[in-house]
Amino acid sequence: MSIQLNSIVGRVSYQCDVLFRIIDVKEVNGKKTAVLYGEDYRLIADADFDDLVEIDPYEQSKISREFRSLEEQSFELFQQDIDLTRNRNEYTSTNGYRNDFNYFQVPGRVLHLDGDPAYLQKCMALYEKIGVPVYGVHCSETEMHHRVGALIEKYRPDILVITGHDAYSKAKGKKSDINAYRHSKYFAKTVREARKKVPHLDQLVIFAGACQSHFESLIYEGANFASSPLRVNIHALDPVYIVGKISFTPFMERINVLDVIRNTLTGEKGLGGIETKGVLRTGMPYKPLTEE
Repeated sequence: MSIQLNSIVGRVSYQCDVLFRIIDVKEVNGKKTAVLYGEDYRLIADADFDDLVEIDPYEQSKISREFRSLEEQSFELFQQDIDLTRNRNEYTSTNGYRNDFNYFQVPGRVLHLDGDPAYLQKCMALYEKIGVPVYGVHCSETEMHHRVGALIEKYRPDILVITGHDAYSKAKGKKSDINAYRHSKYFAKTVREARKKVPHLDQLVIFAGACQSHFESLIYEGANFASSPLRVNIHALDPVYIVGKISFTPFMERINVLDVIRNTLTGEKGLGGIETKGVLRTGMPYKPLTEE
């Protein structure tokens, strides 16, 4: 098998612990170097071709099945949590089931900016599956801070997701130095620009970050939730589970951070945040749209 653009590969020096796809090839000091995107993790990396091995379709399928199983488990836990929330909302809205009100619910609208078009499509499919209204925009991580203001004005979201790929490089500095990260400084700039448009933490809930991102800077700039406290990799779909919990929690209720991250695939090592209100609103009576 010949390694080329879009090949699925592993890094020999890391015991092929993460599957990557090659998204770009370039020459560095006369050496052929590949730019890699994680297949299931929001991780970006550079690697010499000499350090890469192509993963055969059987092994890809095996690893993929393991990840899909984890995703299904996480989705089932998330769905149980959302069903409990909906049942509680129904109980409250109907005065303990004593009144037969014909009510409706308006979950929070999401604007999702993603540096990876393939991951964005995966996320959009999951948003649709759980019933979250969303606008998805593919945008390079380095350009997000230039575009976010206009996008907020256009879509007026309740929740903003700023994600893509990231990585920490020990060779570039200490973990405390945001310049040692591939895209963290751009995520931080994007959060800052978003907060210029909507300063209040409960009027626009923000999730920001990707694998190994500089968690502290993202929270400091105004994100409600971010990655990655222990600089670990986060799963591609983790932002959706966080957003789903926020979107379906009533705006009069506060969300415990642990409650938000417990059903994600990464957990508290890769995700964290601050106490935040939900954004779901209930109304009545329900009137379906009809043609006159």
